[in-house]
Amino acid sequence: MIKYITIFFLIFSSNVFSQSDEDILKKIFDNSLSNSISYELLDYLSNEIGGRLSGSLNAERAIDWGKNELENIGFDRVWLQDVMVPKWVRGPKEFALIETQPGITFNVDVCALGGSVATPSVGIKANVLEVQSFEELNQLGKENVDGKIVFFNRPMQPNLINTFQAYGDAVSQRLNGAYQAVKYGAIGVIIRSINLRLDDYPHTGVMSYGDLSPSKRIPAAAISTNSAEKLSDLLKINPNLKFLLRQKCKQFNDVLSHNVIAEIKGSEFPDEIILVGGHLDSWDLGDGSHDDGAGIVQSMDVINIFKKIGYRPKRTIRVVLYMNEENGQRGSKKYFELSKKNNLNHIFAIESDAGGFSPRGFSFTTNDKNFEQIKRWKNLFEPYLIHSFERGGSGADISILKTENNVLAGLRPDSQRYFDYHHAANDTFDAINKRELELGTFAITSLIYLFDKYGVNN
Repeated sequence: MIKYITIFFLIFSSNVFSQSDEDILKKIFDNSLSNSISYELLDYLSNEIGGRLSGSLNAERAIDWGKNELENIGFDRVWLQDVMVPKWVRGPKEFALIETQPGITFNVDVCALGGSVATPSVGIKANVLEVQSFEELNQLGKENVDGKIVFFNRPMQPNLINTFQAYGDAVSQRLNGAYQAVKYGAIGVIIRSINLRLDDYPHTGVMSYGDLSPSKRIPAAAISTNSAEKLSDLLKINPNLKFLLRQKCKQFNDVLSHNVIAEIKGSEFPDEIILVGGHLDSWDLGDGSHDDGAGIVQSMDVINIFKKIGYRPKRTIRVVLYMNEENGQRGSKKYFELSKKNNLNHIFAIESDAGGFSPRGFSFTTNDKNFEQIKRWKNLFEPYLIHSFERGGSGADISILKTENNVLAGLRPDSQRYFDYHHAANDTFDAINKRELELGTFAITSLIYLFDKYGVNN
């Protein structure tokens, strides 16, 4: 019986290989929109497991789930890769209010930034100093900052079509605000949420104390954009108002966690690896459906789609579900360390970590010779409106894999709504559109097919 099944697969595979690239992409498209498992997988990951901050119980549950589901898809091999990760716990919901005068207060929406220290149990209460930049903070100096809470209120730039560029321009205040403010005697920092929309959701994210000793670290919190606007308006009326912040977060010792890895060996070039992945961890406020549940399930779905169309890869396809992208990138660093030790040859790697919205194309990090080949594929994606092919960054977890001759890519969905949800409590499954998610699966699978068929130019 096995003999006949093998003969059938070989005949079916030969028929696939004899078809044009246009035909294969159409098959991938049809199956991605009718036989994809991306939405089903994400439903479970988001709704049954939820937020997956590294070092948490939910992160470990997600690891077990990922391993089991990859085994069910039918990879040749599935395994866990040990990695030590930070463990930071938010604790009870944060509390904050504005006091314009004794007895007159306004509650505001805040959340601790990832890695922040706690306030004293009663909180901190002080005058507020609003600034837009580190330069402005430096000009004000210690005499104006000492003993106050610094309020970084620089918004994302709205007139940039690439919202990731706007994010990059604004995020330094979140990353380094506390480190900068403590130089001038600040007792805490409040950061305007990195969000283009006015709403009531504070957006968390990683922050850094740099080389500050634990005794010098100050609490850092994000404030929702609506609350930031209110605070700024009230400061114009009363510069002497008080702000109360209370949070009980805590940093623990590093704990053992895992990357989840699966592969199917290539039939002709097994030593050439094509990697697809995203990060399994998420922040804890929502369930991480866009960041990065979408990328996880799209990556897992690639081999499922190949099986549906009867395509057997010539090169080894490896799926990596990275742990700890959000607050340390320990997973990608460990994967790179062991890949280098074992002299693995990653010819192509693609990351999906920009949400589950409609795909618009890809960004590529590679040399001119490879990019010329890639541009010739652009017309294959044009009928699906996924034909923005640009040089640029790929993804945080795979960037470390760059070599002189390989290709790194990032899926680029439409970014206009992404930061409405990024790192916030509303990053939940109901924010996912099934068709948009599956179109992303199609885009990734199609690009992997082309690199599997043609390889790279060495």
